[in-house]
Amino acid sequence: MKIFAMLRAEFARLTATSMAKVALLALMVVPLLYGGLYLWANQDPYDNLDQVPVALVVDDEGTTSDGDYTNYGDDVAESLLDDGTFSWSRVSRSSAEHGVASGDFDFSVTIPAAFSESLVSPQTDDPRQAEVVLTTNDANSYLASTIGESAITTIKEQIVSMVNEQAASRMLDAIAEIRVSLVNAADGADTLADGAETAYNGSSELADGLAKLTTGAVSLSDGLDELKSKTQSLPGQTETLADGAAQVAAGNQKIADTADSVAAASESFNSALPGVRTDISAWLTEQGYDDGQIAEVLAKLDPLRSKADAVNSTVQGTVSSIDDLSSGAWQVSNGARALADAMPALTAGISDAAAGASQLEEGASTASAGAVSLRDGLSSLLGGITELRDGLHEGVNSIPNSSEELRDSQAATIADPVDVSTSAVTKAGTYGAGLAPFFVALAAWIGIYALFLIIKPVSKRAITAIRAPIRTALAGWMMPAGLGAIQMIALYFIVSGALGFTVHQPWGAFGIMALSSMTFAAIILALNVWFGSVGQFLGLVLMVVQLVTAGGTFPWQTLPEPLRALHFAFPMPYTVDALRQFMYGGSYAAAGQDAIVLGLWLVGALALTAVGVARMTRFRTMRDLQPSLIG
Repeated sequence: MKIFAMLRAEFARLTATSMAKVALLALMVVPLLYGGLYLWANQDPYDNLDQVPVALVVDDEGTTSDGDYTNYGDDVAESLLDDGTFSWSRVSRSSAEHGVASGDFDFSVTIPAAFSESLVSPQTDDPRQAEVVLTTNDANSYLASTIGESAITTIKEQIVSMVNEQAASRMLDAIAEIRVSLVNAADGADTLADGAETAYNGSSELADGLAKLTTGAVSLSDGLDELKSKTQSLPGQTETLADGAAQVAAGNQKIADTADSVAAASESFNSALPGVRTDISAWLTEQGYDDGQIAEVLAKLDPLRSKADAVNSTVQGTVSSIDDLSSGAWQVSNGARALADAMPALTAGISDAAAGASQLEEGASTASAGAVSLRDGLSSLLGGITELRDGLHEGVNSIPNSSEELRDSQAATIADPVDVSTSAVTKAGTYGAGLAPFFVALAAWIGIYALFLIIKPVSKRAITAIRAPIRTALAGWMMPAGLGAIQMIALYFIVSGALGFTVHQPWGAFGIMALSSMTFAAIILALNVWFGSVGQFLGLVLMVVQLVTAGGTFPWQTLPEPLRALHFAFPMPYTVDALRQFMYGGSYAAAGQDAIVLGLWLVGALALTAVGVARMTRFRTMRDLQPSLIG
């Protein structure tokens, strides 16, 4: 009997009755229902999270900071309600507790009464963390609880971003105010530096002037000391001078008095001469002299008159001078007396001036030293002020002059400094597409496993009569392999058509699906040939082991160490990996390597089947004589 004849006989058996046809059709549909319905149900669950009921409790009482009332709990609640990630319901605490317990809410988020107060507490001397309470109930849904934990992390990040933005805004505003103050301080430092420089220059001039003053004070002190020593005898000398001047004035007074008498006598004599001339003329007349003789005599007297006038004039002038001399002598006497009287005070003043000059010398010396210290101090002060001015200007330059809009942008960036940019080498697109390779591989195994519930692994007639192990093995494999390929065609169109999952390499994806189904058919065939109905059970066990180790949901590296080693020991993980490469547009070379491994499994399983068939043609076992309880 040839292979195709055996196939026709087996197909005729499978479709011999209406019930057989229904059974065959039902088993053919099993992988489609499994893979299609599961992937449809999980096509994109994250897009439907807005249907998940979640309770939101806001007990926040708010707080007053810097005179402004703020309720961060209401702000967070408004943000969550506007976001619409879940089906939020803002309820009371008791309603939330009852709802989570009864299953009306999958989980609840509670913002306590001290939430706002705790958020602003870092500004006080009692800093503490704000608390957001997540209440879950795994009896409602474990994944819902997991989603709630992820949601609370996102809420925390939103709160942190909001608080950080406000804190950063306050910080930047404070820095801007500091910059303004620094600018004012720098301007003041400029003025102060100019003043300090002027003061320093003035102190230098003052030090030079006081040095000169000290030198002059030393000279003055020395001169006054010398004047003091030389004027100590002046009081006695001026007293003697005053006494002598008084005596001279008294003598001059006597001379003046005598001169006045002589002047009076001269004036009298000179006044008497005209009368004497008249008397002489009268006497001569009486004596009988004639006029000529009298005139001759009188002529002899006229020169006497001229001399008398001259003498009188001289006497009068001399007397006037003597009077002036007497008057001057008295003035000198009075002046000498005044000088004598004033000289003790003058010498005392000179003595005091000498003492004062000595003190002035000491004071000028001290002031000069102080001026030098002042100049040096002002020099250090000027250096310090200059350094302060330069530092203030450097501080101003190091703080950017930002606008309010820029500070708002900076605060937003500080609050959320990292923007995650995802760069995917390949991308599944949706949650369902991500699970598709795993469930397609699992559906392919289930489809083949189900077919072997009605398909005979090998023809008993061919084993007994023909004794052609290879042909018998191929005939036993081709029927489930062909039906499995048909299942994969239908499943492929469900995945790429009905569910709309993107497949980057359609032929490659379908080829791996068909190759996997054929490989699984060969494996389950070999198990049935070698172990009979027990082999069918082993196929179920093998499916469970591969389901665990295929890495279809979580990365296979997360498996426990013993199971991790089995990841590369079975064919299903290679089916999952190859489908991922072809569906997502990954490495076709890696998919080719996976196909080679599946091909080796296929060839190996068929070889084992042929060996098993050959064994069955030569031997009969207790399994042949006593059927197994299974199957």
